[in-house]
Amino acid sequence: MKEKQQNILIIGAGLCGSLLALRLAQRGYNVSIYEKRPDLRKVDISAGRSINLAFSDRGNKAMKLVGIEHKVKTLCIPMHGRMIHDVHGNTFQSNYSGRANEYINSISRGALNSLLLDEAEKHKNVNIYFNKKCKSVDFEKTTALFKDHHTKDEFVEDADVIIATDGAGSVMRKSYYLAKKFLFSFSQNYLTHGYKELSILPKENSDYKIHKNALHIWPRKSFMLIALPNLDGSFTVTLFLSYNEGEYNFNNLTSEARVLEFFQKEFPDALAVMPNLLDDFFSNPTSPSGTIKCSPWHYKGNTLLMGDAAHAIVPFYGQGMNASFEDVVEFDAILNKYKGNWETVFSEYEKTRKKDTDAIADLAIDNFHEMKDHVANPIFQEKRKIEMALEKEFPNDYSSKYSLVTFNENIGYHEAMLQGRAQDKAILNMLSDGEISLSDDMKSILKKVKTETTTILENNRIAGLQ
Repeated sequence: MKEKQQNILIIGAGLCGSLLALRLAQRGYNVSIYEKRPDLRKVDISAGRSINLAFSDRGNKAMKLVGIEHKVKTLCIPMHGRMIHDVHGNTFQSNYSGRANEYINSISRGALNSLLLDEAEKHKNVNIYFNKKCKSVDFEKTTALFKDHHTKDEFVEDADVIIATDGAGSVMRKSYYLAKKFLFSFSQNYLTHGYKELSILPKENSDYKIHKNALHIWPRKSFMLIALPNLDGSFTVTLFLSYNEGEYNFNNLTSEARVLEFFQKEFPDALAVMPNLLDDFFSNPTSPSGTIKCSPWHYKGNTLLMGDAAHAIVPFYGQGMNASFEDVVEFDAILNKYKGNWETVFSEYEKTRKKDTDAIADLAIDNFHEMKDHVANPIFQEKRKIEMALEKEFPNDYSSKYSLVTFNENIGYHEAMLQGRAQDKAILNMLSDGEISLSDDMKSILKKVKTETTTILENNRIAGLQ
């Protein structure tokens, strides 16, 4: 069966869907994408609802696959580490890696999505339809019901295969669940914290008001503020705060005076560069953040969930987009092996991929606690200094958990999680017990860390924790 004879229907023209369409078009498939929103290249639809994205090696691997790495690079601002702000306005930078060539990038969701749509549309075998909302999917017949936003008409589209990349609120996933035609497992767990997008505007000369090449964090134990740079000199700022717990929460920040009081007390240096704070705070929505896991992702050889539709995660490892892009890379590799047999392709893809998407979901929750609290803890800071020194002195022999997850795109998230957690435990245990310190010989520390990590991994294996 030739690939070009197949008609693929993709639900959702976001980052994952547009990349998938581009890659499938390159492979010769006929691709139709249906998107419920307007064309983001013509209408601004993101204000207050889009956390800035951290683009790293796993995502870049996908850009290399479709041949647009050089175009994406022009949209990126390198961030070499976390710039930590204490409550008095003092700062220090904690680099992401001891290797100079390892850093993450701030990138505009809209600009990247637009680029992917433009590249997909260059192919004559791609058609993109906007303002077409999917109402349901008949996964047995491989058809989808849509409603046109303007005419209000409903219509049915069919295809050889339907792939849903329609995000955390996936309609096809809902159709799986409601139809009760097969055993479908689904979990959705929200954080007690919501988020609100704010901004730091550029100086009058379009320069940056705070250090450009870092991800800024104001960690405050139970809540935090973060800021990522944009190409126009501004920063996208996001407040993560409980809905109803603590002295200040989203439910009681209802007046301008109280919001100013909160920022003056907790983020005075941020407030000093945010004269637009109140406008942003009361104009932009407060949105929830959560984790979605489900299985199976597919129904026979007819339909497949991909990206956030299959595995939505909280944003604190900066891997949501990268994981969805990696989905396309992994899917493409499976297609190379089993093209023509969709049921096998879907089954093998999920078997290969799910353990890794479950792992990054768990790691993202871990990093939420790390960012709002642990980064300000002295023993954590000492651990990071040791890890940076090890990576700098032994670049081929040691990678921290963060580096394994973010910069080692050739190992899966699951493997990175197991190795990284064991290393973290080893270093923290030895620091607590006084067995290692920053003043020790680094070669000696490396040997101890490797030995202790191996022991922890073996104990976990015996206990069935891997």
